[in-house]
Amino acid sequence: MRKWYSLIDKVWRLDNLREAYKKVRSNKGAPGIDGETVAEFGDRLGEALDQIHLELRTGRYEPSPVRRVTIDKPDGGQRLLGIPTVKDRVVQQALLQVLEPIFEPDFHPSSYAYRPGRSGQMAVAKAEMFLNRYGLEHVVDMDLSKCFDRLDHALILDAVAERVSDGEVLKLIRKFLVAGVMEDGVFQETEVGSPQGGVISPLLSNVYLNRFDQAMKEKGIRIVRYADDILVFAKSRGQAERYSKIATELLEGDLKLVVNREKTRLTHVGEGVHFLGVVIRRRSTSVDPKRVERLKAKVRALTPRNHGGRVEDAVKALRRLLLGWYNYFKMANCKGLIEELMGWIRRRLRMMQMREWKSWKPLHRALRQRGYHGEFEKISMRRRRNSASPLLSLALPNSHFKELGLPDLQALPVALLEQYRTA
Repeated sequence: MRKWYSLIDKVWRLDNLREAYKKVRSNKGAPGIDGETVAEFGDRLGEALDQIHLELRTGRYEPSPVRRVTIDKPDGGQRLLGIPTVKDRVVQQALLQVLEPIFEPDFHPSSYAYRPGRSGQMAVAKAEMFLNRYGLEHVVDMDLSKCFDRLDHALILDAVAERVSDGEVLKLIRKFLVAGVMEDGVFQETEVGSPQGGVISPLLSNVYLNRFDQAMKEKGIRIVRYADDILVFAKSRGQAERYSKIATELLEGDLKLVVNREKTRLTHVGEGVHFLGVVIRRRSTSVDPKRVERLKAKVRALTPRNHGGRVEDAVKALRRLLLGWYNYFKMANCKGLIEELMGWIRRRLRMMQMREWKSWKPLHRALRQRGYHGEFEKISMRRRRNSASPLLSLALPNSHFKELGLPDLQALPVALLEQYRTA
């Protein structure tokens, strides 16, 4: 195995730092504890990069604590994020650009998160292949408890040191790991973990968990891993139970992580395997109902019945939401679901327009503008059920919302799951 001895000079090279800033700028993101935005950092870019270059070159660079942010998880729990300063994000990105090409070739072929050219869709496609082509129909769906927060610092550095012998690079990584967090103005030390939200954390987590990946591979056990979402595949329930014990011993023993036994379960393709927002079955892969409900909740928030905004603004926000959702879930068998969702969304938009019109007069005016003649029923604009009235569909046809910019997901091409398959 090749080892790399002199890397720090590649990290602090000005061209590498400039490239790192471009990446940080494209990712945007919130300020760290110093309150400096990406744009403000860019306003003094030359001076800022010269300062970073000098501090790294002389060994005087010291990262700031990350800003602790707590966000709600869909399942009701909470996720702790650590937001570094823009300066620290630039340094982490510069470090990532040097280290990633070194470690990437050694990662397990069934590891998909935070890797260039890989995606969640590819992970789903590999899982489906193991289930339905390889006949590994029994699955251990493993859940790790607060994986990022429990990564052992010594094990992280040991794993990095297997390929990197540059003491300055190892020292820099350690500085990021022990920089601490600031929450409500109070400093907390970080004796374990790598903050979720840090630029370098995803790579470090993959380096850390690669020991588990490779150990399972050596034992001939098929897995698919996306960050801390792990599926272990087996031919029988008994074999799955044995594999579950092996995986748990590796994760909790060698890697000092915690397997959430309440959420870890044995399942079967006949029951449907839930993974990364989809449910994989023998003959289909559908969108997880929880993800559908999550999307609907976001749509409801953007299309309230009692609103003070314009339908055009709602359509603009929906466009971003729906295209993002579709670009991920188009791998699933969801033609019927999309048709149902689009009909429901258009009805909500018609309902918004009804409340904006307030009375039947603007409705009748819109009908005449579309070339309809005669007497029309004077329907209430306050009754929800009237949003399904044929009059509304005539006045506000599907083409109207398309003209406003609402994407017609039914007309977009789907991507067969096979297109995402890799070795």
